[in-house]
Amino acid sequence: MLTPRVREILSYYQSENPGVRANLARIMNHGRLAGTGRFVILPVDQGFEHGPARSFAPNPPAYNPLYHFELAIEAGCNAYAAPLGFLEAGAPDFAGEIPLILKLNNHDLLLDERDPVSAVTASVNDALRLGCAAIGFTIYPGSAYRREMYQQLQQLAQEAKARGLAVVVWSYPRGSGLSKEGETALDVVAYAAQIAAQLGANIIKVKLPTSHLEQPEARKAYAAARIPLEPLAERVRHVVQSCFDGRGIVIFSGGAREEDATLIEEIKAIRAGGGFGSIIGRNSFQRPKADAIKLLHQIMEIYAS
Repeated sequence: MLTPRVREILSYYQSENPGVRANLARIMNHGRLAGTGRFVILPVDQGFEHGPARSFAPNPPAYNPLYHFELAIEAGCNAYAAPLGFLEAGAPDFAGEIPLILKLNNHDLLLDERDPVSAVTASVNDALRLGCAAIGFTIYPGSAYRREMYQQLQQLAQEAKARGLAVVVWSYPRGSGLSKEGETALDVVAYAAQIAAQLGANIIKVKLPTSHLEQPEARKAYAAARIPLEPLAERVRHVVQSCFDGRGIVIFSGGAREEDATLIEEIKAIRAGGGFGSIIGRNSFQRPKADAIKLLHQIMEIYAS
């Protein structure tokens, strides 16, 4: 049975077909946060994106792809997201135990690119074959290649939705159009979230924004509208507002590993600002499993409270 909150969120997606809505419900009804409309998702694309040692050496069992299935299931996450290789390694053993999200594009760091673009590394057919609930796709607003990524996403999202899969978009501003500080500036993160929503994302993943404002014209608009830059909860609220006034599911990246207390304060701010939840990779799988599960349960308790 669907809770009133899950029904409310699904009502934001009435233009989607029943398959997409069913898979969104499947994600929302799984794990310790089932029925709350909140999300904690485990993403493990870092081996491809950052390299194996940087990702898994702090906790060597994490080199094993089966470890991440076990962690996501034992912790009670809503879903587990990964590239093709990791999902293929574990999907047969864990079929039906947790909703899966197949990351369809990925980017490596072996070439220093000012304007990054990800390669398409899997297909919608792969997602269906592996029993996934959704596809994932990264876009880099600010990159010189952003238009190509938007077009790739539109085509893949159209195919995925036609076949009943939901669409999760990692919207990470990056490229020669932005300063390093600008990648997490409030105006830029809110803009990136809006772009993902306009491209048809069902779930939007962004980084937590800082109080920096990157674009001169945006600074004028923020000042004129008196949009608050502090505290973090207000910045979260603005990003959520930028996704159709909260009618799009927005979850926030956990980022690089932090101290527990710092991460917990960020989670409290996400909840206070109306964020739908978190997608937490390195802050979970770089800890010993028992510590990771304890931390993830603490995060889930905050979202459920």
